[in-house]
Amino acid sequence: MASGVLFIWAHEKGNNMTGVLPNQHITKMIETGQIIGSPAVIDAQIQPASLDLRLGTKAWRVRASFLAGNGRKVIDRLSDFEMHQIDLSQGAVLEKGCVYVVPLMEGLALPAHINAVANAKSSTGRLDLLTRVITDDGTEFDRIPAGYTGPLYAEICPRSFSVLVRPGMRLNQIRFRSGQSVLTDAELAALHASDTLVSGDAVIGDGLGFSVDLRPETGDLVGYRAKPHTGVIDLDRIGFYDPRDYWEEIHSTDGQIILDPGAFYILVSREAVHIPPSYAAEMAPFLAMVGEFRVHYAGFFDPGFGHSAAGGAGSRGVLEVRCHEAPFVLEHAQVVGRLVYERMSEVPTQLYGAGIASNYQGQGLKLSKHFKV
Repeated sequence: MASGVLFIWAHEKGNNMTGVLPNQHITKMIETGQIIGSPAVIDAQIQPASLDLRLGTKAWRVRASFLAGNGRKVIDRLSDFEMHQIDLSQGAVLEKGCVYVVPLMEGLALPAHINAVANAKSSTGRLDLLTRVITDDGTEFDRIPAGYTGPLYAEICPRSFSVLVRPGMRLNQIRFRSGQSVLTDAELAALHASDTLVSGDAVIGDGLGFSVDLRPETGDLVGYRAKPHTGVIDLDRIGFYDPRDYWEEIHSTDGQIILDPGAFYILVSREAVHIPPSYAAEMAPFLAMVGEFRVHYAGFFDPGFGHSAAGGAGSRGVLEVRCHEAPFVLEHAQVVGRLVYERMSEVPTQLYGAGIASNYQGQGLKLSKHFKV
């Protein structure tokens, strides 16, 4: 019945429904039962173009990462890989280097024309906390097909720091789409000409290229590298931890650094990013031929990020970098990734940084919100 309500509402909107769904549509999905919460979803979870997902009350420590696969349920596959269960109700530590599966408080009953994609939240990615959503019948991480009905699970693998988690914590977010609305390179060039999407020259090719800043305007601090042996981070503690206990500062006077295999870095883009209110963007890793490293774990850019309509004047993109295989020389202004822009189905009634708790509007090089400034 709920699907029928949304179907009628969508057709009343006509072609405007194509694109990423804004906060007001997410609210309607909750009201009509396409998004189910136990306990009920709260307003604070709803972002301009996404919904925060909450951890449930228990976790499974598993031997390895896995996908359910066609015709199979996550709960059944857990019996194949389970080592032990953990009660999160009083808080529990997820150990660095281990893999956990946590049922989420949200489930979905998507209509046939709406699909979804999930990603780690910004603060989650900046802690090198590999967090992905898996589903029943799932054959991909973080991708939920149109029409999916069933539960959601978070797979969590702390890479650099052990973390203390509790039920209700929001490590992932999910974005809903109707149809395909990714901008072509020609459309992206036209949008940049009218709205100035990035400072400086725009490098356009399968998205909007961005590069790394290793020659800051002041000083020579260009990034941070996670220390190998640290204490636990309680994810509820904001502005609490001394960065020196968890991070080594990376300085450069010649515009280059060498990435060490297996090390995790926080760097920043050279370009200031602008996301107009009618668009959203996702950070995608650049081609492997550029270098053996990954440049993001958390990749959603909400409408209004860095944009004047939401009180911004451009915001840098923070790069969560992990080097693979061999040491790699990274140089100033080297293109390391791209932003893929999509149309919103409607302009959100709230924008990133405009009257909501947005931790990273106007950011430069910045650690997660858990660390003292």
